[in-house]
Amino acid sequence: MTALIGIAVVLVAFLVLAYRRAPLWLTSLVVLAGLGYCIAAQGAHWGWGAGALSVLAVLNLKPLRRVIVTGPLFSVFKKITPPMSQTEQEAIDAGTVWWDRDLFSGKPDYAKLHSYPAPKLSAEEEAFLNGPTETLCQMLDDWQITQETKDLPPEVWQFIKDNGFLGMIIKKEFGGKEFSNYAHARVVTKIATRSGSAAVTVMVPNSLGPGELLQHYGTDAQKNYYLPRLAKGIDIPCFALTSPEAGSDAGGIPDYGIVCRGSYTDPRTGEKHDNVLGMRVTWEKRYITLGPVATVLGLAFKLYDPEHLLGEKEDIGITCALIPTNHEGVSIGRRHYPGTATFQNGPNWGKDVFIPMDWIIGGKDYVGQGWRMLVECLSVGRCISLPAMSVASGKLASYTTGAYARIRNQFGMSIGKFEGVDEALGRIGGFTYQMDAAQRLALTALDLGEKPSVLSGILKYHNTERMRKTINDAMDVHAGKAVCTGPRNYLALGYGAIPVAITVEGANILTRSMIIFGQGAIRCHPFVLKEMRAAMGNDGKAFDDAVIGHIGFTVSNAVRALVLGVSGAKLAGGGKNGPTAQYYRDITRMSSAFAFLADMGMASLGGSLKFKEKLSARLGDMLSNLYIATASLKKFEDDGAPADDLPLLRWAVETALFDCQEAMNGFLANHPSGALAWMMRRVVFPLGASYKPASDRTGTQVAKLLMEPSAARDRLVHYMYRSKDENDAVGVLEHALKAVIETEALEGKLRSAQRKGQLVGITAQDKLDDARNKGLINDIEFAAVQRARRLKREVIMVDDFDPQLAMADSGAIHRKVI
Repeated sequence: MTALIGIAVVLVAFLVLAYRRAPLWLTSLVVLAGLGYCIAAQGAHWGWGAGALSVLAVLNLKPLRRVIVTGPLFSVFKKITPPMSQTEQEAIDAGTVWWDRDLFSGKPDYAKLHSYPAPKLSAEEEAFLNGPTETLCQMLDDWQITQETKDLPPEVWQFIKDNGFLGMIIKKEFGGKEFSNYAHARVVTKIATRSGSAAVTVMVPNSLGPGELLQHYGTDAQKNYYLPRLAKGIDIPCFALTSPEAGSDAGGIPDYGIVCRGSYTDPRTGEKHDNVLGMRVTWEKRYITLGPVATVLGLAFKLYDPEHLLGEKEDIGITCALIPTNHEGVSIGRRHYPGTATFQNGPNWGKDVFIPMDWIIGGKDYVGQGWRMLVECLSVGRCISLPAMSVASGKLASYTTGAYARIRNQFGMSIGKFEGVDEALGRIGGFTYQMDAAQRLALTALDLGEKPSVLSGILKYHNTERMRKTINDAMDVHAGKAVCTGPRNYLALGYGAIPVAITVEGANILTRSMIIFGQGAIRCHPFVLKEMRAAMGNDGKAFDDAVIGHIGFTVSNAVRALVLGVSGAKLAGGGKNGPTAQYYRDITRMSSAFAFLADMGMASLGGSLKFKEKLSARLGDMLSNLYIATASLKKFEDDGAPADDLPLLRWAVETALFDCQEAMNGFLANHPSGALAWMMRRVVFPLGASYKPASDRTGTQVAKLLMEPSAARDRLVHYMYRSKDENDAVGVLEHALKAVIETEALEGKLRSAQRKGQLVGITAQDKLDDARNKGLINDIEFAAVQRARRLKREVIMVDDFDPQLAMADSGAIHRKVI
């Protein structure tokens, strides 16, 4: 009995030490002391103790461990680790890891999370949003832009240029605004709630254009010439990366340049230059935003030096150059029409176009560095552009659909009171909160100087997918109002452009199945990258350190997942007190479970996990939803923890935890080893899967929040453009909503009088007149009902057109054969 007690004590001590991630030597010492006690108490042969001592000695003495354990393991690891291409290596090395590393640790540090500053606009940025951005939104008519002119009106283009919208990220020394990333995103969000085409026009030069590359890598001459011109809108930039044969596989672009000597005339100065070192470039690009109107073309191509004019290397790699679009041989100007959007987008091409070496971004020193440059800048841009437009769609859907659901009546009551519509409203508000929170936290990272490559993939995929869901729900609630296109329809144009956001900047399917976890596992994991680099460098000592740490990490997370699963996460600490305390504990539990499953997945599948895209996607979903949950909690605290926002927070966090759990279930159900999956499930879900999606009650609370003016609703749609014009399709909603709410009791009184037979007349107006004549309502009440009904009718009306008039001339859209 004494020995059994000793064994139990040793086991408990081991679990406590593993849970707390005690060092190997301390754990070994405690285990050895406990086993010694058990052996002495049982009177067993001391050979058992010698055996245990030998095992622990092997684990703790590095030279011996490398010979017996990690050396043979290193030999196997080098064979099974798939080779890494140069583009893969550059993608992994690019950017930084941040809060995502904590989530991958199994033990997130919430004190660190809440130490990050809340995003805030400067006085200058706030003034720009409330001034020029507000004015720009007032100038925009998306129906006119997309259906009539197929472009921004000239006065809008000029306003954008004159007010520095194209130079928000450019430093003030070059004439730009030098705004924070948070301000840049908020400007895009506000414009996008008015016109997606205008938002794209503003966002691309600031996030994905040559300006970002020039500021980081350009030569002084390039910066001094181009940046002031870009900031003032004298030059319009575009960047050409995507080719017909290489979309998501951007590293496989077929476009090429051959280093040579040649002559050219500089279109900027008219000067002719002879016998200069440069390259002849041949390319064909498509889907290039601002391409048809660009004056300067950023171009990515593979550079080759067969004559060794630059050095010994022949295949130099992906290179980025800046080319004036009026340079001889550049073909540009034709247009694509992406969905219902009409932002300027089109193909460009050239054959054997000679450009000098100093047109390479960064000059000669940056030949072959293009892929690293692009990946690093893309990790910034992908956190801003499409996520901001997704947030805008959520805010617009929340604002308009909540109001419409309260204004629109069927069967004698607001449609928002029907549970089916209520459910859709809950999703719209909840997803909007998630999207906004997820981007806000990523923008904080950017403004702290980070380039979060993993988070950029999470933002791009999950925000655009949630945008798709919110707009779909908004369309369903609006029904016929959203189906009939016209100036009154504020949803259909955005709905038609959804595929654009889903497919560009890395197609969503591949981002989810290959990028988020594929990159996250390597960058965020504390040991995987060290192991891979040790294998590539044939460094057995470094591998030994990494793999022993990795084993301890996995064991600790297994223990933590099991203990927290059994205890309902009650033992997890950190976070905040009050109504959100359990959420922090639950996230810690799921973080440990995720880290354990990720390690077991990589250990059991090895390099083949790279090709098990469905499993990799589910691991990515786990990480993503943990990020979304913590971002939602961070937003809540940054906003001052307002009690009115708790329904939104509950929906956001509970849905994210449930989605994380479902990803784990899917991973375990589809793991190729049934026995291993059974074991992992016992560790991760010892008492079964316990998380539920947000309750119907929570969804109803969110729906009610969307259907009436309040501080919580204002916070949710903050930085949305809200017209005050009753003649505006969106602006009339707020007037109608307030009028309908003010007269709901009166309308109820009128319905009651009608049921009692007190009112006579055929039409609603007849009955309203009769009610006033009989003194059931007074003149003020009569006028209020009249106004509410007029505004309500304006809201529910759709556009119709004279069939004899052509709505727009689509023109001849042909693909020009090169």
